[in-house]
Amino acid sequence: MKRSIFTIMALVMLNTFGIAQDTKQLQDAAAIKKMCGCYEVTFNFAETFNYSNDSLYKPSKTKIDKGLEWAQLVTDEAGKVVIQHILQVGDPAKPMIIKHWRQDWLYENKELYQYNGNNNWSYIKKDDSEVAGQWTQKVFQVDDSPRYEGSATWVHVDGKSYWENTTPAPLPRREYTTRGDYNITLRGNRHEITEAGWVHDQDNQKIIRSGTTEDVVLAKEKGYNTYHRVADGRCKAAAEWWQTSQEKWTKVRAKWDAVFARNTDLTLHEKVANKVLYKYLFSDEVQQKKEIDEIIDSFVSDSATEKTNGK
Repeated sequence: MKRSIFTIMALVMLNTFGIAQDTKQLQDAAAIKKMCGCYEVTFNFAETFNYSNDSLYKPSKTKIDKGLEWAQLVTDEAGKVVIQHILQVGDPAKPMIIKHWRQDWLYENKELYQYNGNNNWSYIKKDDSEVAGQWTQKVFQVDDSPRYEGSATWVHVDGKSYWENTTPAPLPRREYTTRGDYNITLRGNRHEITEAGWVHDQDNQKIIRSGTTEDVVLAKEKGYNTYHRVADGRCKAAAEWWQTSQEKWTKVRAKWDAVFARNTDLTLHEKVANKVLYKYLFSDEVQQKKEIDEIIDSFVSDSATEKTNGK
């Protein structure tokens, strides 16, 4: 009889724990989906400290930009939320639409591509215990190529919902066109849901990585990007653009998914025929799966393909 009681108690506790896990996962997903909608965005970046030995060192200028951004919910499944960001700029009567970054959120994901400099991402696989209860945020470039990824736990406490992670990333666009003295951005990311919308708070380090010596911190940077929710109707043009364009980008994502499924280190060419990837894919003439696949394949390093094929 005692054994039966203990067995029942254990089963009840396991069932209660499972329900709590499911409830927490739903709470996390609800917080993530609050990042969708129309937002007035302010991007703020300032270099705070530098550690260069060069007396002529010049810090990056403080950067402040504003824009209107539509965050489109693309996928809403158990354990997977995909959000596509789309910028809407210029004359409100005839705005310019720019496909922006994308973020995928995966629950208890074990496989990540970690940026390692020089357009190379190292494939890593975590243990179940390392990602229990966590969500991976995978951030992609405008052409859906990889950018950076990190795994952490969503926290809901004292009326706050936030997620924090530190992970290596390529230089941001505002930097790589003007800076060549470092090659890694170590991004300290905090996404916090607020009453007005959400905030992307960053504490970044500008890293010099040679591969043969320890990383060197060149400078530190503060980023504070605010997303203030406004009426969805203000982003009507961006939302309509997505409805007419999503079929093409579904094909692009499918091709990248096939590349990532190789589960090996990934190196991408910066340019092919002196042209960057997004300029190929942004062309309205590029629509068919075969052409999309061939373009993306041309940017994937042959060494990565050879590893996959066992050469």
